Parts: sequence; structure tokens; C-alpha cells
Amino acid sequence: MDNIIQIKNVNKFYGTTIKKQVLFDVNIGFKKGSFNAIIGQSGSGKSTLLNIMGTLDNPSDGDVYINHQKTTAMDKNQLADLRNKTIGFIFQFHYLLPEFTVQENILMPYAISNRIASSAILEKADYLMDMMGLTTVKNNLATQLSGGQQQRTAIARALMNQPKIILADEPTGNLDSETSENVYQLLREINETFKTTFIIITHDPRIAEKTDRIVEIKDGKIHSDFIK
Repeated sequence: MDNIIQIKNVNKFYGTTIKKQVLFDVNIGFKKGSFNAIIGQSGSGKSTLLNIMGTLDNPSDGDVYINHQKTTAMDKNQLADLRNKTIGFIFQFHYLLPEFTVQENILMPYAISNRIASSAILEKADYLMDMMGLTTVKNNLATQLSGGQQQRTAIARALMNQPKIILADEPTGNLDSETSENVYQLLREINETFKTTFIIITHDPRIAEKTDRIVEIKDGKIHSDFIK
């Protein structure tokens, strides 16, 4: 299988007068349709690496390829288009828009690049809500949902444009163990159904152990890379 993400010789520095290096000559690739975990202590550089893979941050040097496109050669508009069409994001904090309903939040990635949702797009949103068990609350505001429902809404939103890649930063970090397990099962089902590539940052060993590959980041470097 081809690598859908390829990181080549990436370094990352923060600061100008006093520079702090966060990533050190990172080389790693992730295959299409794979289900991966990135683990590491706080401050190890794993979130920085995820943000660079998602083009939310730029490497200080080195190259990033997403779906065979060199993102380090793109301008901000090209990167925004790539993110919208190719990458879905799930965060520990769901970042739902509180003044919008579940359905409206899920449709937001489509609305960013299109004006009016067609009947086919509305049907797709309905399908995602059904898949996530959200049909009965589709017209509820985000503030009227439980924590698990909010996270499932965020997952459905990430899937709205059918991205090839999902990047998830502590997606179960605010959830109890039972809800965390339910969310994991949903992510795995999405991976198997749509062949979506998942890269999940997690502190939860129960989640990491269920992935197909565990990459450990330590002091800004790839410390271990275990493929099951």
C-alpha cells in the first residue's frame, strides 16, 4: 500500500531570540487505510507532529507529503482546500458551534466550500447521524448534548466531506471508560467501512493497544514504532 502521509527530515523550532527545538529530524510514513496510535508524554512533540501532518503548522525544515502532494510547497489557500477535502480533525475538545444544531454542525465542513446543501448532502448528513446514534437529537443545539453526544457529533462533522485521513488528538480524553470504548468502536467501524486512515494521539493505553500500529514519540524523536 502507498503511504498517504509521508514526513521527511522534519524539524520544528519555536521562538526567535531563544529557539527551542520540538521535533528532531522526524521521518515517518502512514499507509492508506491504516489505523495508528501516537503515544508519548506531555511535551514529547506528538501534538506538534500531528498539527504538521494536518497542515495546521509548518515544519521549520523538511518536507510533508499528503496524498502525494508536497504541502510545504503550497500557499495558505491551497492548504485550506487540501484540509477541507482530504483531512478530518477530531479533538479532545469538540469545538462545536454552540448556536447551531447537531445537523448544522455536521454540515459545517460542506458549508465552508459550498453555499447550499443538496438533498443528497442532507441525506449523507442523516446517514452519519444515524451511524453515530444522533438522529433523535439532530435538531438539538450543541449545548443540549451529553459529552458523548458532542464527541460523536464532532466525529460525524469530521466525516462530512469523506476525508481520506482522520487526525484525532485525544478523542476520548474527556470521556468515561464506557463512552471511550463506544467512541473507539465507532472510529474502528469508520476505518473498516470507508478505509479512512486514522492517526490517533492518545494517553489511553486501552485505545492504543487496539490500534494496528503504535508510534512512540520521546523528546521530539521517534522512540519506537511497533506494527502488529
